[in-house]
Amino acid sequence: MANLSDIARKKGIKYFLISFTDLFGVMRSKLVPASAVGGMQKNGAGFAGFATHLDLTPADPDMFAIPDADSLMRLPWKKEVAWVASDLIIGGKPLAHAPRHVLKRVTAQAAKAGYTLKTGVECEFFLLSNSRESADPMPPAGKKQKKKTASRSHGDDEIADKFDTQAKPCYDQLALMRQYDFISELCDAMQALGWEPYQNDHEDGNGQFEMNWGYADALTTADRHAFFKFMAHTLAEARGLRVTFMPKPFSGLTGNGCHMHFSLWDKPGGKNLFVDAKGELGLSKLAYHFLGGVLNEASALCAITNPTVNSYKRINAPVTASGATWSPNTISYTGNNRTHMVRIPDSDRFEIRLPDGAVNPYLLPAVVLAAGLEGIRSKASPGKRIDTNMYAHPDAKVKKLPQTLYEALLLLERSDALKTALGNEFVESYLKLKRAEWGRYLGQVSAWEREVYLDV
Repeated sequence: MANLSDIARKKGIKYFLISFTDLFGVMRSKLVPASAVGGMQKNGAGFAGFATHLDLTPADPDMFAIPDADSLMRLPWKKEVAWVASDLIIGGKPLAHAPRHVLKRVTAQAAKAGYTLKTGVECEFFLLSNSRESADPMPPAGKKQKKKTASRSHGDDEIADKFDTQAKPCYDQLALMRQYDFISELCDAMQALGWEPYQNDHEDGNGQFEMNWGYADALTTADRHAFFKFMAHTLAEARGLRVTFMPKPFSGLTGNGCHMHFSLWDKPGGKNLFVDAKGELGLSKLAYHFLGGVLNEASALCAITNPTVNSYKRINAPVTASGATWSPNTISYTGNNRTHMVRIPDSDRFEIRLPDGAVNPYLLPAVVLAAGLEGIRSKASPGKRIDTNMYAHPDAKVKKLPQTLYEALLLLERSDALKTALGNEFVESYLKLKRAEWGRYLGQVSAWEREVYLDV
């Protein structure tokens, strides 16, 4: 592994963000001067795990984040700082329910069977006006701190571009170019990082955008996915804007998906095992067994691919202002057709359209790979492909996706295949924290409830 102290000297790096992503997808970091990074690379940066969304208590010993030098990314907008993903250890052992560890656990299972997962993600987000006023951290003596309460209404007036009002705004060139400065800065940053970005567009919701970069092995893509979200938030805030990956921030608009394209290879840089020119739609039997596993576990997958209360307002949404939600509501697959859970856009991969913007970058490929490997082991069949418009002609025989987070968590708990692959300790911890989140949600009284029931 490369020596971070040497890298710092050669590239003029002053500080390192030693970072990890917790179970709720929140990125946690310590800012470490280059003079101390050698010790951190050897022993790790210390954290109190209970202070993050991990299943730990205040009585647990310190948790240490060991930086993975292979993941290093120099901040394009602040080049004296480098970000590095880390692996968590506690008591001298890997933290079993840490998301990056879970992904490495499943990719190791795949490697043992002779497989490497490659993925690419499509990150959708809304660009909003930032209602939060920056606070002066040290106001002059005798001067009161000026305060402004952030708006949490998520009303249409929060969309950054007040002219972005088309009923069908997807690919709108004018709306795209009005945000050119931000979108191009973000794309330029990806170019500088070597991600090979290849297209950026205005998406189906007003104020919504998507940016695409090249695919890679699952861990590399997960690290980039995590960094992309941090980068998008940071560059937007510098412009007085706000990015949200929330699955369904506006009731009448298309939600934020995070579609993932995936394929299985015999080794990095080797042969794509999903390709078979003689197979149906150019895909191999192995590919269809993998798909069969994903479909068999789809309901349980939702607990991770759609991890919030709000997620189920995207995949079970009524028709939006554009005429379609663009999100699945059934467990089905198809050819080049965007109304199903899994699409086959080409003869070398699948696209799973189920995940949303809140998905954990590490748990997404981990759970899809876990389900796919089980499909290969059991030689699962995905059944017959359905090529109808599932929005216009729903098939009553096709199973529906879960309606709530609570339902999805229950189904994950019942999945022996996923518990075995992901690790019982991870699943138990994830269920514990997510059920606590569900409980907090149930304890809230919404504006809708007051409006409808106040005069009962």
